[in-house]
Amino acid sequence: MSTPDPANPTEEEHREKMAEVKAEMKSRTAAAQDRRGILIVNTGNGKGKSTAGFGTVARTLAYGRKAVVIQFIKATPDKAEKVLRGENLVWHAVGGGFTWDTQDRAGDIALCEKGWALAEAAFADPSVSLLMLDELNVVLSMHYLETDRVVKALQARRPELHVVVTGRDAPAELKEAADLVSEVQEIKHPFNAGIMAQSGIEF
Repeated sequence: MSTPDPANPTEEEHREKMAEVKAEMKSRTAAAQDRRGILIVNTGNGKGKSTAGFGTVARTLAYGRKAVVIQFIKATPDKAEKVLRGENLVWHAVGGGFTWDTQDRAGDIALCEKGWALAEAAFADPSVSLLMLDELNVVLSMHYLETDRVVKALQARRPELHVVVTGRDAPAELKEAADLVSEVQEIKHPFNAGIMAQSGIEF
């Protein structure tokens, strides 16, 4: 009897394998009966965390649901706002810019408190389906807001509200509380090769 080659299976071997996968997926799908808002954390040192969050915002809007985006740290709204804007989108940029540019810890903290007040308003608004808290992980890692306070508020949110939190260095407590955690790992980045940040790609 010949040894099966996983890189070049026979049609029979392929059908048997796919039948196993199908049975497993049907079993897992049948077991997943809970429907509620999920807490998504996009973190890591790679590029694409906010971009993935904006994709989730776009999908929410496509279903005619309301989304709120609060951008911490960043001083101006992402260009995605111009494409996604509409009556179901509320967008706030509450930052002062890169912290190494502002060099104003007290001022940065005050802006973060302003952003968090907007988040609390979204928690209380039953018309909001998705809340994106862009760069909140950075805010927490720099201790501009207290992690315990933020995590408790996220855990106590309305059961149907979805939340996306982005930024590198997500604290362990937030990752533990999340339903979905994705870590974007940098393998290569053009900036390290001397290629400048470009519109439509980085901003």
